[in-house]
Amino acid sequence: MLEPRHSFDTPTHPQPRAPKGFSHINRYWDKSQGVFAAKILPGEFYVSLAGEMIVTVLGSCIAACVRDRVKGVGGMNHFMLPIQRENMGNGPAVFSESARYGNWAMEYLINEVLKNGGDKRNLEIKIFGGGRVLENMQQIDVGQKNIDFVRHFIANESLYLAAEDVGGVFPRKVLYFPDTGSVKVRKLKTVRNDVVFERERNYAKSINTRPAQGDIELF
Repeated sequence: MLEPRHSFDTPTHPQPRAPKGFSHINRYWDKSQGVFAAKILPGEFYVSLAGEMIVTVLGSCIAACVRDRVKGVGGMNHFMLPIQRENMGNGPAVFSESARYGNWAMEYLINEVLKNGGDKRNLEIKIFGGGRVLENMQQIDVGQKNIDFVRHFIANESLYLAAEDVGGVFPRKVLYFPDTGSVKVRKLKTVRNDVVFERERNYAKSINTRPAQGDIELF
């Protein structure tokens, strides 16, 4: 449960500059947490070097929080795999071409953390989301496919999974503090979340018609 610390109506310090390549991200002063924040939408990610909070709201999508636990640089992404009917049975996870998008989302974030001073040996990952909230979309559990993918990716890359809060039937609001690794999660059980559902439906439609991303290698 998210509990406001105090009410901070005005910033207590100047807003840090956005890292190169992230000027399009919505960044603001969060009054309840008393910190500058960056809000990411489906298909976006953000890396912080200056103690900012990263915020997102998840339904079926996954957010992976990646940080160097020694240097305190880290970020968060927000992604969903393209939906391929032939790969959506109840058997073992099969990702084929759809995994290329998830790979891109994970590798791009990790590479940005490494470019900004992180060391792959010190990375920790926390994953959130994958709720069963889009049940009317092709009668498949989109969230579980996303969970299966990200767990497979982490294991395949020999990365450290420090924590997870995935699955279930509720959307989540996630607040991530890359400098400390702290995460606050709220299950959105009583609030109407039509905006969340519609945003993810539109996102799913867009990635199903988008060309596959090129391969990226971790360095």
